[in-house]
Amino acid sequence: MADVSPSTRPTVPEAFRDLLQSDVGILSTNGAGGYPQTTALWFLLDEDGLIRLSLSTARQKTKNLQRDPLVTFFVLDRANPLRSLEVRANAEVTPDPDYIFADRLGRKYGGVDLRQVDRPGDRRVVVTLHPVKVNATDMSR
Repeated sequence: MADVSPSTRPTVPEAFRDLLQSDVGILSTNGAGGYPQTTALWFLLDEDGLIRLSLSTARQKTKNLQRDPLVTFFVLDRANPLRSLEVRANAEVTPDPDYIFADRLGRKYGGVDLRQVDRPGDRRVVVTLHPVKVNATDMSR
């Protein structure tokens, strides 16, 4: 896993930061069989400038992350599909047993309570994306 210090961490160009306010992003993880697994999901750009996700431990993407933390996160500008943002990152998975982060994320999406989405016995984790490469593309220019 490539290690990138916060001082040298690639950042999203200012002209593309609006995409991180989008309502959905695409996460690609590496499946055990070598094929990527791609999922549309909710996310939050946190105060420290890092993208964070809330995932259930029962999901395959979470299992993929625990085995291989290398991911790609993608956001398409739906108003201008020639504009997009790709963040290649190392994913850090930490427990969220009290749904503290899940509740913050749910507020972004109109107060959704992720406890109602989870099945009995599911647990939540916070996935923090530590960028190693950022590709911002605007083919409409």
